Amino acid sequence: MGRSAIITGGSSGIGRHLAIAFAQAGYRVAFTHRNDGAAAVEVVAEITGAGGQVRAFSSDVGDPASVTAFMDEACDWFGDAPDVLVNNAGIQTWAPLLELSEERWDAVIRTNLTGTFLNTREVGRRLVAAGKGGSIINLGSGCNKLAFPKLVDYTASKGGVEQFTKVAAVELGPHGIRVNCVAPGAIETERTRAEAPDYAETWGSVTPLRRVGTPADIAGPVLFLAGQEAGFVTGQTIWVDGGVFTQAFWPYPS
Repeated sequence: MGRSAIITGGSSGIGRHLAIAFAQAGYRVAFTHRNDGAAAVEVVAEITGAGGQVRAFSSDVGDPASVTAFMDEACDWFGDAPDVLVNNAGIQTWAPLLELSEERWDAVIRTNLTGTFLNTREVGRRLVAAGKGGSIINLGSGCNKLAFPKLVDYTASKGGVEQFTKVAAVELGPHGIRVNCVAPGAIETERTRAEAPDYAETWGSVTPLRRVGTPADIAGPVLFLAGQEAGFVTGQTIWVDGGVFTQAFWPYPS
C-alpha cells in the first residue's frame, strides 16, 4: 500500500509545502484544513496533477470528536494507521501580556497545544493497536527557546509543544513510535510577507546564514525525521533557523 502521512493544517503556509513534499516522496497524504476549502482544493489539484495521492479533510484540531472523525476517514482511506503524523496546524495572535484576552489565549492554546495532543493521542492509539511503529513530528518555533514579546500565548503553546514532544517520545518509544520536534526560525511564507513586507530583509540581516528560511528548508528535516534514516532519533528538537536563535546577544564589537 505504500507509506502514508497525515499533516494537520496542510492548506497553506508550511503545511501546504509539507503536503506537497510528502506526496513527491511517494507518501499517500491526508491533510486537514479549517474553513479553507478553496486553498485545500488547490493543494489537492497540484498534488494529483503531479501523480500524487492526496485527500483533504475539514477538521478542527482542537475538538476531540472532529479529530476522531477525521482519523477514522483518513485511516479508512489508507487501509491502516498512518506511518507519519505531522502536527503543523497553528495560529498566533499579537498582543502584550497585559492586554491579551482570555479568548485569544484559549484559541491559541486550543489549536497549537491541545491540537497537537489530540492528534498525537489519536494516532498513537491507532499505531499501538495496529502493532506498528511510526513517526510523529511536531512543529515548534524559535520561541521554544527564547521569549517572543507580544506573543505570550504563542510562546507558551510552542514551549509546551516541545515538552510534550519529550514526554510523548518517552511513553511511545517502547511501541516503536518516535516523536520529534522541528523548530523553524524566520520562514518566509504568504502570511509572514503579508504581516511585514520587509520580513526577509529584516530577519535575513540578523540571521547568521544571512537569509530567511523557506518552507522547503523545513520539508527536508521533517522528511528525514519521518524516514528510517532517523530510526534511532526520538525526543529531539531540530532547529531549522539559520542559526538566528543559537547566537547570543553580544554587546561588544565583533
